Amino acid sequence: MKRRETLLAMSGILTTASLSGVASATTANQEKAAPPFAVNDATGNRRTLEEFKGKIVVLEWTSPSCPFVRAQYASGKMQELQVWAKAQGVVWLSVLSTYPARGDYLAPQKAQAFNQERKAQSAALLMDSSGQMGQTYGARNTPHMFVINSVGRIAYAGAIDTQPTVDEAVVPKSQNLVRAALEDLLAGKAVARPRTTPYGCLVGYSA
Repeated sequence: MKRRETLLAMSGILTTASLSGVASATTANQEKAAPPFAVNDATGNRRTLEEFKGKIVVLEWTSPSCPFVRAQYASGKMQELQVWAKAQGVVWLSVLSTYPARGDYLAPQKAQAFNQERKAQSAALLMDSSGQMGQTYGARNTPHMFVINSVGRIAYAGAIDTQPTVDEAVVPKSQNLVRAALEDLLAGKAVARPRTTPYGCLVGYSA
């Protein structure tokens, strides 16, 4: 799979994040308030961060075309984590930050069908077609993950796991960084590794 990942990097699908590992950022201990948002989901309902006040929230930037996202879902590990998080009372929101002129853009109804087809277990699929939500959060990749704690601060931001791969067989062998962050929060502890470097495909903003 190293050859395939190299070819993807050369074609511009990957960011400049190193494929050799996921590095912690220097701002590791600096939690900041999660930016508010108001975005329609794929069923047409308006969803806001305020709606989930007092709950732990996961934001998952996703894509219908990214091979890194596809590997997470094809392995079943993303859905497994979503189910586990829901059982803990965590709200999981997937986000599509892509605009209609892109080749992989999905209109809300088709996006909802796509999410169901891959058996996603997120509470909602948010349609950030303007890109405003993604740019406010600084979402760079798919998948790019954010965990917001129960007091509305970003407790984790970065990669889904420790092994950037497009191979679904490798995903189960990786340490899931989002689950680790959630386990820390649910145990009443500070997240041990609050910032990592995200990897994956570039988010398709219009500008």
